Amino acid sequence: MNNRRAARGMTLVEIMVAIAILSMVSVLIYGVVDSLSRGRKGEAMRAERAHQGRDAIARIVRDMTSAYLSLAMPPTQALVTRRTAFVGRTSLPFSRVDFTAFAHLRTQRDTQESDQAEVGYFVEQDTDNPDEMDLFRREQTPIDIDPLKGGIVNVVAEGVIQFSLRYLDPTTGNWLDSWDSTQSTGQPNRLPLAVRLILELKDTGGGHGYSYTTKFFLPIQQPLSFASGL
Repeated sequence: MNNRRAARGMTLVEIMVAIAILSMVSVLIYGVVDSLSRGRKGEAMRAERAHQGRDAIARIVRDMTSAYLSLAMPPTQALVTRRTAFVGRTSLPFSRVDFTAFAHLRTQRDTQESDQAEVGYFVEQDTDNPDEMDLFRREQTPIDIDPLKGGIVNVVAEGVIQFSLRYLDPTTGNWLDSWDSTQSTGQPNRLPLAVRLILELKDTGGGHGYSYTTKFFLPIQQPLSFASGL
């Protein structure tokens, strides 16, 4: 009798209880793994967003510190094919700036390209996510007659909350919200002495976000006027 009890298999109730316990353990393990995976993914997204902000600041500073103006012009208006400019406008919370700079990097050897380019930075709605605003960089090379349009546009930072630029006027010592080297009522043929930049990006996890602030000087203050022009 005892041998028969020892040799019998598991009952249906025992099997169901075992399956239930195994299912609960599996659910708990999946929850832990999923939580760790989401945590790693969230941390990677936050690191990427912070990296975007740092790279964007570095690139803007690099481009703007190579900004220049040129007084070299053909003898007749009909021969004008290129213009230089520095135009900054603010429409809170976003600024826009377009300028000519020694900022073009050649990617192919022995190409007939200059390092001169039109560069612009501006904020617009993300094409894939209407709730997000992105910071774009525009580059046009060679420069043409309209230094405020054209070229190739790329995203340099996502989730922009604030992009603010202010310009230090060397003649008055005042910080200005706008700058226009093309207008007689603006700052004709003049560059700002320094630029103050604020860039704020959303936190992908819904936190306080990432804020970057810097101030830098523009080294080329006098318009170029050598005879060879551009």
